[in-house]
Amino acid sequence: MLPPLPERMRPRRLDQYVGQTHLVGEGCVLRKMIESGNLSSFILWGPPGVGKTTLAHIIAETMDRDFYTLSAVTSGVKDVREVFEKARGASLFNRKGAPILFIDEIHRFNKAQQDALLGAVETGTIVLIGATTENPSFEVITPLLSRCQVFVLKPLEADDLMTLLKRALAEDVLLKDRDIRLEETDALLRFSGGDARKLLNVLEIVVDSLSGSSPVVIDNRSVTESIQENMAIYDKDGEMHYDIISAFIKSIRGSDPNAAIYYLARMIDGGEDPLFIARRLCLSASEDVGLANPNALLLANACFEVVSKIGMPEGRIPLAETTVYLASSPKSNGSYMALEKALSVVKETGNLPVPLPIRNAPTQLMKDLNYSDGYKYAHDFPGHFVDMEFLPDALRGTVFYEPQPNRHENTLRAYLEACWPKYYPKE
Repeated sequence: MLPPLPERMRPRRLDQYVGQTHLVGEGCVLRKMIESGNLSSFILWGPPGVGKTTLAHIIAETMDRDFYTLSAVTSGVKDVREVFEKARGASLFNRKGAPILFIDEIHRFNKAQQDALLGAVETGTIVLIGATTENPSFEVITPLLSRCQVFVLKPLEADDLMTLLKRALAEDVLLKDRDIRLEETDALLRFSGGDARKLLNVLEIVVDSLSGSSPVVIDNRSVTESIQENMAIYDKDGEMHYDIISAFIKSIRGSDPNAAIYYLARMIDGGEDPLFIARRLCLSASEDVGLANPNALLLANACFEVVSKIGMPEGRIPLAETTVYLASSPKSNGSYMALEKALSVVKETGNLPVPLPIRNAPTQLMKDLNYSDGYKYAHDFPGHFVDMEFLPDALRGTVFYEPQPNRHENTLRAYLEACWPKYYPKE
């Protein structure tokens, strides 16, 4: 029995690889690493179906390295140590370079399992290639992350997906001799969501569902009907994953607790990672609720901690509580917009000198250069406030933060109006 179409069409060489030109194009970082033969440990971070596993296999094949693979879902510390023993034994008999250990879904390894990798990566016993769909900053321990580069893979573009479609129809052993007419591709591309594996799975499902037709005509209608009959609508690893989380966050931002709780239910029913949801709640509490209700971030962070400790299905209860609370809270993006404005100014103006009065002066030389000279300690003045300039001279008087009209920030505005009437005049 032949494997599924995505496996049959998996590229074996770099010149067959589609997409990620920012990594494997001429003169780009991964191609240079392969061509130089100097391979170091790295983590491939990107959505499903964009070529992480394929790229690891191609690198091992191209560089003629021994290749070991583990799945973080099914493997433990014992399996990791067995690979290290094999790698040490193999290195005694070849000069090809350190073996490659590929770990799929490395974010599913717990701290102890990730700790077990450190020694072998540090000594070069193995070259680690990890693959993850989750942000390594959150899911990979800092010591391991510091020993690995992180390469970000992007969803495939429409042109990339069309290349894969045409190649499958022209080269696949089961498809190339059939009379298949590709008349419309919008639905195919939409359902794939930038995922090559899903694209080829959908193509195979559609062709199989139309197997009684001659010719097999693929258009938007036939694709939609076939998918609705054969595939679950929610896919936590595909396009719907991003659509549902987007609708969830926008419902919270729009202060609609009913829509927000509905999309939360969709994600829970679809098997979404509860910590992914909890992280997005923390972000929404900062970005969308912000200073209109500072308690929102405290609750969102508590939700993340609780869900981390109790897991599912009980974790759905604090997720629901936090979702309703955030959606029902007043909204402000004042602090977020202040940061965006400040970042824009930093990009335009570069490293402006810090005013001398507020520079640190831990040494006599710095004091002789007038560092900290003229600094006024706010607590020595009435109301614990003193009117002095803190921004660089070139930005004197710039206002980044504009309080938004809500109960809590109205209080902040009143304080700023009293302190800085020249920057915050009374409305």
